[in-house]
Amino acid sequence: MKKACLAISIIGAGVGILAIAYGVFVYRGLSDENAVLQGNVLDLQGQADLLTRALASTSIQLASTTQSLASTTRSLTAEQNKNAAFESQINQISGTVTSLQTLASIDPQLLQKYSKVYFLNDNYVPASLSPIDAKYLYDPNKPQLFLTGALPALDALLANASSSGISLKIISGYRSFFEQAILKLDYTDKYGSGANQFSADQGYSEHQLGTAVDFGEQGTQNLRAQFASSTGYQWLANNAYRFGFILSYPPSNDYYQFEPWHWRFVGVTLATTLHANNEYFYNMSQRDINQYLISFFN
Repeated sequence: MKKACLAISIIGAGVGILAIAYGVFVYRGLSDENAVLQGNVLDLQGQADLLTRALASTSIQLASTTQSLASTTRSLTAEQNKNAAFESQINQISGTVTSLQTLASIDPQLLQKYSKVYFLNDNYVPASLSPIDAKYLYDPNKPQLFLTGALPALDALLANASSSGISLKIISGYRSFFEQAILKLDYTDKYGSGANQFSADQGYSEHQLGTAVDFGEQGTQNLRAQFASSTGYQWLANNAYRFGFILSYPPSNDYYQFEPWHWRFVGVTLATTLHANNEYFYNMSQRDINQYLISFFN
């Protein structure tokens, strides 16, 4: 019995020693593993510190770059604004030069107020004259001329009237200084001083400009006041401005008797303005009229 107890005690002691040994072994293993983990933590902390410092440095560089970019953007915007302003100035100068060139190419006489106001000398002839289509002439055997640059407007007016069932005919177009002198003598012989009420002296006739025409209708007598009651006159009163033409001598004007047949080309812009405001060309100041010279052929 004693031997059995002794054996059990020896076995128990052995088991305890083994347990202690195993515990020591496990403890050492855990300690080693912990040391490794601590080392890893330190390494990670070191790396984190490096990354933090790198991030801080990068943030500083990014802020600097952002500031530099903002400064560059402001400088670029300022330069673009300068360029835009410079371009605008160039365009204004170019536009002014173009306007001056346009004005220089247009005869200033074309918008002068003649008819007892200004005088055209005997040497004045429009820059270019072209024949009016014979189909629009009151007498196809008597050719009539008109200012070349304004002839398309006259053609458009006549064609538009024709398409509206209005048969307008041209009785007279351009007349030279000497043709006007002969005509005035003829009228003076027939009507005496009364001719001054409807016929201009040479040098004062709008016909010498090449931009005035006398209208009539086939079958009617020439240059009669009765034209005012015709369908042709009514059509002109309502539509002529759209093609740049105005009635030179309306009722109660200060120059000649009412001439419903006599119309003058002044350009669409001025004619439209006069029509819209119910104004009379010869009541405008010459300075105001001259502002429309640049749009004369528009």
